[in-house]
Amino acid sequence: MDERCLMNIRVVIFINAELAKYKDLVAFLGEVLGDDTEIILHDVTDLENSVVAISETNLSGRDIGSPVTNLILKMLKEGKSRNKSFITNYEGIAKDGTVLRSSTFFIRNDKNEIIGMLCINIDYRKMEKVIDYLSKFVGVKKPELKKIEEPVEHLSPSIEDLAKSSIKEIVGGVNIPPERMSQEERLEIIEKLNENGIFLLKGIVSIVAEELCTSEASIYRYLSKVKKVRGSV
Repeated sequence: MDERCLMNIRVVIFINAELAKYKDLVAFLGEVLGDDTEIILHDVTDLENSVVAISETNLSGRDIGSPVTNLILKMLKEGKSRNKSFITNYEGIAKDGTVLRSSTFFIRNDKNEIIGMLCINIDYRKMEKVIDYLSKFVGVKKPELKKIEEPVEHLSPSIEDLAKSSIKEIVGGVNIPPERMSQEERLEIIEKLNENGIFLLKGIVSIVAEELCTSEASIYRYLSKVKKVRGSV
C-alpha cells in the first residue's frame, strides 16, 4: 500500500466527528469549481496535522497531515475570528511562490468554538487574463484582495516550512542574519513569532532554535521573558 493510501486511511480514522460531514463537501466543491481551485478542510484541534481533507486539485503543495497556516495560527492566537463566520479574498502564497486568492469559512461546535476551517484557494491567473481582455470592451473589473495585516497566508506543507517562512518574513524586516543577531534582536523576533501564534505548534521550538542559530534553552528563556513583560503590562 503506497503512502497516499495510508494518508487517506488516516483521514477516515482520525477526522473529528463534527468535521466528517464536510469531507464530502470538499470533494463536491473541488469538482464544481474546477482545476484552478483547491479546497482544504482543516481540523484546528490538531494544529500540527491540520489538513484532514483536500480536493484532487492541489495548488499549494500540501497533503493530508500538513499543518495549519501562519494566518490561521495568528487568528487563533489573537481571537480575531471570534465574531466572524468567514473571511474572503485575501492573499495566499503557495510554496512555489504562486499567489492565490484565498477564502476561509469557520466551522464551530455547539459552544461556538472554532474546530475547523473550510478553505478555498483559487489560482486567478487564467481568469485575470480573461478579465483584462473583457475590461477593454465591457468594463469588467477584477475583485480586489482584502487588505489584511502582514503576514499574508503562507500555505506551507510542513511545520518546518511554516516555521522557516514565518521567520524569514520577520527577519527580512530586521535585515540582520540570525547568526549576527544580538540577544535583544533575537528576543524581538521571538516576541513577534509568539504574537503570530507559531509557538502554539508542538515541537516548533527546536526548529526555531535552528533557524535563529541558537539553542532550545535560549528560545525558552526568550519566551519566558516575553511572557513576563506581557504579564506586567
